[in-house]
Amino acid sequence: MIKRIGAMLLLIAFVAALIFFLFVYMPYWFKNESYRTDYSEHVEKYSTEYGIDKDFVYSVIRTESNFDPNVVSDAGAIGLMQMIEDSFDWVSSKLGESTLEFDDLFEPENSIKYGCYMLGYLYDKYGSYELAAAAYHSGMGEVDGWLSSGIVSIDNPNVDNFSGSNTRHYVNKVMRAFDKYKALDERK
Repeated sequence: MIKRIGAMLLLIAFVAALIFFLFVYMPYWFKNESYRTDYSEHVEKYSTEYGIDKDFVYSVIRTESNFDPNVVSDAGAIGLMQMIEDSFDWVSSKLGESTLEFDDLFEPENSIKYGCYMLGYLYDKYGSYELAAAAYHSGMGEVDGWLSSGIVSIDNPNVDNFSGSNTRHYVNKVMRAFDKYKALDERK
C-alpha cells in the first residue's frame, strides 16, 4: 500500500512538472525559436546606422524570406529582405554605391544594408511603421496616393483602409511579428 502511494505521488509530481513545462516554458521556447534573430551583427549595425528599429527589421526579414537568403519571389525580389531591382538601383544611387550588382543582395549583409536603408527612409518619410511596411511592400507611389486622396491619414494610419488585401495582410503580418519581437526583447 505504501509503495502504491509513493508511486502515485511520484506520478503526480511527474505530471505536474510536465504540465509546468508545457504551459510555462514551452510557449516561451517556441516563441524564441520562431522569432529568430539571425544575422544580428548586420541587423544591429545597419538598423542603427539608418535609424530603424532592429525589431522592425527582423519582422520584415521574417515576413519576406523567413531568414532564407536565397529566396527569389515571383516578382523577382531577392535575398533576405526581398528587394526588387528598381529598389536596389534607387538605394544604390542614394548610397552612392556603384560596386554592387543586384545579385549581391543574396549576400545577407548587402540585403540587410539595403533593406535597412530603405526601411529607415520610409519610416522617416511617413512617420509610422505601418506606412513604412506598406510602402516597402507596395511602393511609395501607392502610399502617397492613399495619403493625398485622404483614404489613409498620416497621423493615424488604419491598416484596414490600406488598398489591396495583399498589402493589408502583409502589413498586419509584419506588425504582429514586430509586437512579438518587442515583447521578447522586454523579457531579456
